[in-house]
Amino acid sequence: MIIITGSVTTNEANRSEIERLCIEHSQRSRAEPGCIAHNVHADCETPNKLVFVELWADSKAVGAHFAVPESGGFVKRIGELSTEPTTIQIYRAEEIPASGLAG
Repeated sequence: MIIITGSVTTNEANRSEIERLCIEHSQRSRAEPGCIAHNVHADCETPNKLVFVELWADSKAVGAHFAVPESGGFVKRIGELSTEPTTIQIYRAEEIPASGLAG
């Protein structure tokens, strides 16, 4: 599994537009092959920060996602609207049952 996290910083002037774009991007991405989850969340400690959490089946699915023209357009537009540089982190992971971590 591939886990992607990222963030974008907004302000009062651009928040509604950024939120609209982020929700649209997440909804579109969830329909792509190999997308397990794709959501955007508000950071409770930093009110103008939105955080993405994405789960993908494999690297092939992520590569296909990044190749979708709408994904590139989204990244470009968010970069223009964000008040700080956007962030992205990509991890390869395997699920560990919570019961396996106990005591």
